[in-house]
Amino acid sequence: MTRQLLIGGATLAVLGGVAFSGTLTVTAAEQAPEWSLNATAIEACSCPMFCQCYFNTEPAAHVGHNHDHAHDHDHADGEAEHYCRFNMAWEVNNGHHGATDLTGARFWVAGDLGNTWEDGVVDWSVVHFDPTVSPQQRDGILQVLGSLFPVEWVSFEVGEELPIEWEANADRAVATLDGGAAAEVRLVRAPQAMSEGPPVLENIQYWAAPRHDGFVMMPNEVEAYR
Repeated sequence: MTRQLLIGGATLAVLGGVAFSGTLTVTAAEQAPEWSLNATAIEACSCPMFCQCYFNTEPAAHVGHNHDHAHDHDHADGEAEHYCRFNMAWEVNNGHHGATDLTGARFWVAGDLGNTWEDGVVDWSVVHFDPTVSPQQRDGILQVLGSLFPVEWVSFEVGEELPIEWEANADRAVATLDGGAAAEVRLVRAPQAMSEGPPVLENIQYWAAPRHDGFVMMPNEVEAYR
């Protein structure tokens, strides 16, 4: 049996630059139980626009970064460091994992791709669930994430349950973890749009998703994992 992951309206951003929105579909290998998911994500990362990680196996170089991520490592002043540190705030529109309804579940994925992932190995990731997410929902979502992000993490853990606030529309997208004390992403509509709708980038691969309906590009005001 074939399983599908349908992630809808994904909104993403990068520090200093860009956000995207789209509906994604992932087909999972033969696994039990059956699952499907339609969700929306607000995502931001540390790369300048447009995040070069969509086209390369090495992220942007940074010098004198401001340590806005809790897992940041110290480097000598003036030393360039390659990394892509990201925040993904997800809200499930509808879906299931076996008999477990996933509708309404919110979860947060923070991490760093490291300085290269040419070998399929990336640095670290932490997943936080909203306290309203049940253990059965958490188990199902973790399986779905494994299908969407088919990489090897040097460090992967499920972090503390924390409340997630989440809101997205055509003009703004805002997500906070523990009221912003743990993490925060704030995006605004890009002024470069040529019409009333937001700028949209289409036909770009998103992880293991074979299709999506485009990324709505929105500059961000805040991107931090504290």
